[in-house]
Amino acid sequence: MKVTVVGAGNVGATCADVLAYREIANEVVLVDIKEGFAEGKALDIWQKAPINLYDTRTVGVTNDYSKTAGSDVVVITSGLPRKPGMTRDDLISTNAGIVQSVTENIVKHSPDAIIIVVSNPLDVMTYAAHITSKLPRTRVMGMAGILDTARYRAFLAEELNVSPKDIQAVLMGGHGDTMVPLPRYTTVGGIPVTELISEDKLNAIVDRTKNGGGELVKLMGTSAWYAPGSAAAQMVEAIVRDQRRVFPVCVKLEGEYGIDGVYLGVPVILGKNGIEKIIELQLNEDEKQLLETSRGHVKEVMDALDNMSAKA
Repeated sequence: MKVTVVGAGNVGATCADVLAYREIANEVVLVDIKEGFAEGKALDIWQKAPINLYDTRTVGVTNDYSKTAGSDVVVITSGLPRKPGMTRDDLISTNAGIVQSVTENIVKHSPDAIIIVVSNPLDVMTYAAHITSKLPRTRVMGMAGILDTARYRAFLAEELNVSPKDIQAVLMGGHGDTMVPLPRYTTVGGIPVTELISEDKLNAIVDRTKNGGGELVKLMGTSAWYAPGSAAAQMVEAIVRDQRRVFPVCVKLEGEYGIDGVYLGVPVILGKNGIEKIIELQLNEDEKQLLETSRGHVKEVMDALDNMSAKA
């Protein structure tokens, strides 16, 4: 199996490192536009193989997509990182151009690949990649829900002083402030989380999760990378190994949840064909309203991208 990661920055390099360390693919190709950058990161990861005992070969290339030919899965992390005071929406114009160019090159050399988008603003970059690729929606998806649920579960584990391994959760909607955490579907070792924590504390954790990316930007001056890179690698693993894992993933909705033509995070079954099935939960009225608010926000940014494209 061959996996390409486009963008050798912190997120892309972390993703490539996890893929190699876990031997998820035989070969991982790291691509970047900065001369020697991907080559250096890939070489460093390969030199770690004798220490951490893995066989995955990591190869780095500068803007040479011919070396990515025949990739089974491609992860797109390219784009400008988020800076303090910058919203994800501020990134739209520049990053859309980058994602569209990368997608064209990927499809040219790996027409059968499954594409995972990590670039921000996530939901709209997934839209940009999907319409550019002309692939079925099941093969172009965005990574956000796994990262958001990981943050949510980590905060809960800390508050409850339990292992994060035992916490399961579902989040829906857009990536960012309008995401829709679903405490009703959150369990700790099978126990509903609402039986273990007060409503006030749970609401505080939900709010912290919604602003999880911004919290890290304030602390570090740039976006997170360990958790996003690992989350993307987990999606690759589910596809490559046909695990049929249930994950929240950004995908174009075509009538599910009463929404059509908008890219939102929803629970799916992820396997060898990409999105094997979209799972429709029975949301209550409050949850439906939160999802509608998230839909409206994402649609606004999609419309903004459409307007930019029309003027170009």
